[in-house]
Amino acid sequence: MGAGELLSIEPLELKFPFELKKQISCSLQLSNKSDNYVAFKVKTTNPKKYCVRPNAGVVLPRSNCDVIVTMQAQKEAPTDMQCKDKFLLQSVKTNDGVTAKDINAEMFSKEAGHHVEECKLRVLYVSPPQPPSPVQEGSEEGSSPRGSVSDNGNVTGTDLSAATRAFVERLEPQEKSLEARALISKLTDEKNNAIQQNNKLRQELELLRHQGNKNRGGVSIMFVIFVGLLGIFLGYLMKKT
Repeated sequence: MGAGELLSIEPLELKFPFELKKQISCSLQLSNKSDNYVAFKVKTTNPKKYCVRPNAGVVLPRSNCDVIVTMQAQKEAPTDMQCKDKFLLQSVKTNDGVTAKDINAEMFSKEAGHHVEECKLRVLYVSPPQPPSPVQEGSEEGSSPRGSVSDNGNVTGTDLSAATRAFVERLEPQEKSLEARALISKLTDEKNNAIQQNNKLRQELELLRHQGNKNRGGVSIMFVIFVGLLGIFLGYLMKKT
């Protein structure tokens, strides 16, 4: 806070959270702690770039006045985010009952013998405020608790999530291996059963053939067709397994 005999000014630096193509404003508070009427006037080295409201006025005894400084939207960012613009706030004791309409340039003329206090203000560009990150409140139903990294060695939500992910990644190949083994075992059992059924049918066919030779001395055409179809079926079954 700048403390003068007439006005106290806060802050002494105009800090603008710089963003391209966006108007930005900041405020000054002028405090009159005296029992006198105090007139003020605000000047800047770059009047086209800034709008000051009010740029002149009167602060009543034991009261405050807010001044809003608005920087026009900028198309380019300054080099190294440095700003050379300056502001000058002049204040002078005036007669009681004076209003802003009564203020003129002569009131702030040192040549006319007026005691004029001056306070220079710097302009600073600062980074715009970042939006707050979403806060995860507790754990939802059906989800694992979450937390943040701690310094006391306790397991946090981040560590738990990473450990769970690693465990799942290790578990998936094992599950796939067990499924593959079970499938191979099933196919092997089916193949063995098919071979057993095939051997059994062969034995039965041999037995029927011997019986047919004894009874008829030969094999009928239907029997040959049956054997052929059976062989085709068994061949298809063996190829499928």
